[in-house]
Amino acid sequence: MSFSLFPKSPKFFEMFREQNRIILNAATVLHKMAEDFVGCEEECQLINILEAEGDIISRTILRELSTTFITPIDREDIHEINSSQEAILNHIQSVSNRIGVYGLSRIRFPAKKMIGDIKEMVAGVGVMLGKLGSGQEVSETVAQIKQLKKECEMLLLSGLAELYDNPSPGAADVLDIIKWTHIYDRIDKAYNKTWQLAKAIEGIVLKNA
Repeated sequence: MSFSLFPKSPKFFEMFREQNRIILNAATVLHKMAEDFVGCEEECQLINILEAEGDIISRTILRELSTTFITPIDREDIHEINSSQEAILNHIQSVSNRIGVYGLSRIRFPAKKMIGDIKEMVAGVGVMLGKLGSGQEVSETVAQIKQLKKECEMLLLSGLAELYDNPSPGAADVLDIIKWTHIYDRIDKAYNKTWQLAKAIEGIVLKNA
């Protein structure tokens, strides 16, 4: 019977992919909320449930990391992926909560399109995580995510320009501007964090090639 002094490495890669699956589900629900915009309560509740599931996985990863002597990739890289995915899910939840409670009359087109792009970016990160540890090339996926990020940047500028294109706003207009400024801020955080994670995974793949 063989015996090893080292504990078996937990399945970090599988946990990362499960984490991503939850984020993608949340992004998909948020996209549906933006596209349909009929009733947001059910979608908000579902995203809150998914955020709670993601939090459990995040804490599991941290616990496994603290008790594992040998890890498949550097410890700081595991922590980076875990914390970044947790942040992305939190940003998605923040967008959802604000749409749900602000009493909006409609979802502006730039926000709707950016939310769709975030969903595609998260899916791309999932593809990259699927290749983590196998030495497979990820540059094509990184390029696709970068293009989506650039589109989000242009949409954000367009959305903000539209928002402030009112020389004589009334009280209701000012309130709408404040609400949408908050929503756009959280959308901005979501796509930027997703892009940062994609770059981080690319670096990890290259480092472990």
